[in-house]
Amino acid sequence: MTKPDQSSDKILARMMALHPKIIDLTLDRMWRLLAALGHPEENLPPVIHIAGTNGKGSTQAMIRAGLEGMGKSVHAYTSPHLARFHERIRLAGELIDEGHLTEVLDECYAKNGGENITYFEITTAAALLAFARTQADYTLLEVGLGGRLDATNVIANPALTIITPVSIDHEQFLGNTLAKIAGEKAGILKRGVPCVVGPQSEEAMEVIEATAARLGAPLIAYGQQWHVWEERGRLVYQDETGLLDLPLPSLLGAHQVMNAGAAIAALRYLGADEAACEAAVTGAEWPARMQRLRKGPLVEAAPEVELWLDGGHNAAAGEAIAKLLASLPKRPTYLICGMLNTKDIKGYLAPLATQAESLTAVSIPGEANTLPADETAAAAEAVGMQAGEAENVLAALEGITDKAPNARVLICGSLYLAGRVLRENG
Repeated sequence: MTKPDQSSDKILARMMALHPKIIDLTLDRMWRLLAALGHPEENLPPVIHIAGTNGKGSTQAMIRAGLEGMGKSVHAYTSPHLARFHERIRLAGELIDEGHLTEVLDECYAKNGGENITYFEITTAAALLAFARTQADYTLLEVGLGGRLDATNVIANPALTIITPVSIDHEQFLGNTLAKIAGEKAGILKRGVPCVVGPQSEEAMEVIEATAARLGAPLIAYGQQWHVWEERGRLVYQDETGLLDLPLPSLLGAHQVMNAGAAIAALRYLGADEAACEAAVTGAEWPARMQRLRKGPLVEAAPEVELWLDGGHNAAAGEAIAKLLASLPKRPTYLICGMLNTKDIKGYLAPLATQAESLTAVSIPGEANTLPADETAAAAEAVGMQAGEAENVLAALEGITDKAPNARVLICGSLYLAGRVLRENG
């Protein structure tokens, strides 16, 4: 039985104190700890490594659903978590249990010997340790930030790499141009290992193609080796193997059609049949990506409201959400928004201004880097929205329902806000 002082929450809290910075991109500390652990990264089931600015998590979820549709067992690593840390580590299809998580965290903490290491690095090492000790057919690794110097970029010979659409985000760490950011994402490419590439701007694609040419890494690229589109309420995918006519993805939004295309391209490379590809698009679940909330205290507080939750937080996400809102049956739409101060607030909100009656800003509870509600409201007004503030999400929801009891309400702006909502909404 796990002792109270060895619980995963307490170990994770200790790990937060091992490095003064939350983000410090280098692989030196990872290599040191992995060596102390006996190099678990060398003993993983075949790895599919996924980088990109938008769509990494959704694409991973669809690949996992497709592989499981083939009867394969799959490890999966993702970040950040929404409600509980355990969500980051899925062992052979199941979320890691408390006992196993505590064991690998404690071992990594001990082997690190008190040396400087970031929270993401040491928890990534714990995930790799758990994966190496549990049998599975595949390992899906989602990059945390960037790619080249990300803690997940320690796999010498993955089975496949994937780069989803690249856009401007995390400029303070990755660079302030698409070319620089694409160069960081392309850092996951490995010599001779194929890479599935989702839709890209010309600037980003040039960098990816140059990196692939230098490494002799074959590209399986959207618009070249594969195509995907929506037609008459169906998803149509085509590559040199042939054409697939599939249902639309269970994950909502036109952008999910593109993510599904990348997932299908990966699955076809891995030998998947049509049934597995259909399982990918119909069976994937990914919380806080235009998720409809149908139960819980927030829904009970506003029973007539159509309540949605999304964690997207950059300009590209704002555009995708705006397109999806425009495609839904017409209904007055209100936003409840909380964001981090590291994001392009106006870039995110500008596309949404055309779809929303107003925005109610909230600060994200417990987040040191939250943008204060008054600054979020000011940014909304600057892009042409009516805006106000509220103490919290429930107060914001009650304020909206007082004037529009049958509204559509989208809680948005940050995965951290989304996680808080999912925890509090039960």
